[in-house]
Amino acid sequence: MSVELKPLAEQTIVLTGATSGNGLATAREAAARGARLVLAARNGDALEKIADELRAGGAQVVTCVADVAVETDMERLADAAIEAFGGFDTWINNAAAATYGKVEKIPMEDHRRVFDVNYFGLLKGSLIAARHLRKRGGAIINIGSILSDRPAILQGPYSASKHAVKAATDTLRMELDEEGAPISVTLIKPGAMHTPYPEHARNYMDEPARLPPILYNPRLVADAILFAAENPRRHLYVGGFGYLISLGGRLAPRIVDKAMVLFGRRLQTDSKRPPDPALQDNLYEPRKDGAVDGHQDYYVRGTSVWLQAQKHPVVATAATAAVAGVGLFAWSRLRGATAPANAVR
Repeated sequence: MSVELKPLAEQTIVLTGATSGNGLATAREAAARGARLVLAARNGDALEKIADELRAGGAQVVTCVADVAVETDMERLADAAIEAFGGFDTWINNAAAATYGKVEKIPMEDHRRVFDVNYFGLLKGSLIAARHLRKRGGAIINIGSILSDRPAILQGPYSASKHAVKAATDTLRMELDEEGAPISVTLIKPGAMHTPYPEHARNYMDEPARLPPILYNPRLVADAILFAAENPRRHLYVGGFGYLISLGGRLAPRIVDKAMVLFGRRLQTDSKRPPDPALQDNLYEPRKDGAVDGHQDYYVRGTSVWLQAQKHPVVATAATAAVAGVGLFAWSRLRGATAPANAVR
């Protein structure tokens, strides 16, 4: 069954993890485009400040203080959307938790907590959304990672949970397709985004954590998410460098393993300056929130050609063919111009 999605200005969107990073960037952009919003996060104070900011700009916003790892909280979130707006059209599972450190040094309870948030919370949200959207149609958008495809050294639990997210998302998509449900299911796979992710992660290393370069602007993730809310897509990568890592992990896994061993720790530790203590370690309790961008003082790319190519594949293919054609023509002319005068023609 083909899936028809409404324009953003006609949608009600449910968004978890709305108080920082990719989630906050998405909330602001969705509000700017006229969507009604149901925002969820654990930090009630930050959530209300963001809601007030968006309402001041004319947006319709309701909030729900919720921990996605608690199933009853997720049910309350859906109820809040139904009570306020009669339902929802897009459900975005964005909330996440992370750790840094060797797998064997991270306590089992922390491994489980990462899965409770990243996998079970996302799964519960997806099932609630599917139950509701079977009747009216719409989109489920899950935030994965390039680590859904290729794990990173020192981020074992997060990588494992994102692998599970990919499998669950793909399975749900197939099962909804089998029954003919009018629901689009999209997995967004960001690369390293300049968000407070390293600050919020629980850190078992001896140095402050960071994300490896190349860093991308979190607003690109918002762009991908909101594109998927209007246009059915199987998946979208955000950041061409991240896609190359994913591709390398499939084509040359041993080489990528070696690169991770050689450079992974150095590229994931930050000796420039430690993060604000108020931001650190939100694994079990909310911490300081309200910022889209992280503290890392590194170059941040503001564009992603690869994302644009995925959004407009026909145009991208035509442009690539045109460039290849021009290059081939130029090469043939150059070759003709440099051929010996007595060459056979």
